[in-house]
Amino acid sequence: MNFEIIGTGRAVPPRKVTNDALARELDTSDEWIRSHTGIGSRYIAGEEIANSDLSAAAAKQALSMAEPALTPEDAAMTIDLVIVATVTGDHLGCPSAACIVQDKLGAKKAAAMDLAAGCTGFIYALETAAGLLMMNNQRKRALVIGCEVLSKFIDWKDRATCVLFGDGAGAVILEKTEDSTVGNGTNDTGNTGDISGSGVKNGLLQSVLYADGSGGDHLIIRKGGSRNPFKAGETLEKGIHIEMNGQAVYNFAVKAVTETIAGLIAAEGISVNDIKKIIPHQANARIIQAAAKRLKIPEDKFYMNIEEYANTSAASIPIALDELNRKGELQYGDLIMTVGFGAGLTYGGNIIRWSIKK
Repeated sequence: MNFEIIGTGRAVPPRKVTNDALARELDTSDEWIRSHTGIGSRYIAGEEIANSDLSAAAAKQALSMAEPALTPEDAAMTIDLVIVATVTGDHLGCPSAACIVQDKLGAKKAAAMDLAAGCTGFIYALETAAGLLMMNNQRKRALVIGCEVLSKFIDWKDRATCVLFGDGAGAVILEKTEDSTVGNGTNDTGNTGDISGSGVKNGLLQSVLYADGSGGDHLIIRKGGSRNPFKAGETLEKGIHIEMNGQAVYNFAVKAVTETIAGLIAAEGISVNDIKKIIPHQANARIIQAAAKRLKIPEDKFYMNIEEYANTSAASIPIALDELNRKGELQYGDLIMTVGFGAGLTYGGNIIRWSIKK
């Protein structure tokens, strides 16, 4: 049994905000932001745009790729499960963003739920979707979305955090198939010969998922939950916003990336040379550079688009997957790796053999 990605999509708000635009409002500069993070711009949602709007837009692209011969409504009816990885849903807990997306798409036979694992959310959601598909013979396809609208949970006077984040959504269609294998020939990873004859599987091959809750305070939204709820008549000095211990998160992230890559390679019994691309969570270019140096992996093995989108949290990896796919940089049979880290603290990754044919 395989769990193959058969469609990808992404969506961002129309408003693009450059570093220079932020520098007109904050004590910062384009040079400072780029040199410390690798970020050049980000997309910011207007008041009229919520999580489910971006999620549904990315989902429609993925559905169109998976089922180009069907109408959007008919394509949505092929979905048995909707998972939205997010910590910035339309509402506080209920209803879930996934239920709203299910209704927007008309995916009437699909179960729906949100998954909160911070920036590692999409990685967790892929593994969760595969597990739920495997356990039920009636389920064949899952719509897995990573989406965040972090701009609405930012203190825009705190330059240590507000320059880092952007809004967006990425989506994939994950399909359960019966023992399909990659085809013959050579791909860009260097694999040659009759690959299918060796029984090499397609799709999601391996996941490692980790957590370290002792670091929860390092990246946190303190206000609004059951620990610190709103009180009648209370006046807030600031809106609900993310607080981050930047140095602690940086140290955790470098360790998380190196541990995850090493764990995936060991679990799958491969070498890093077998991997076509590593798609990391796009939080800070310096984190990836430090991890690459520790592991002695060439930096160009990592796909980075943080300059364009900034940190879109759970959306960053599926956005990057869709970019790579639509640019033709992923070929059928390529081995790719995802690596994420984020609030919780959570971290982990997936190994995927690409199964979309051009």
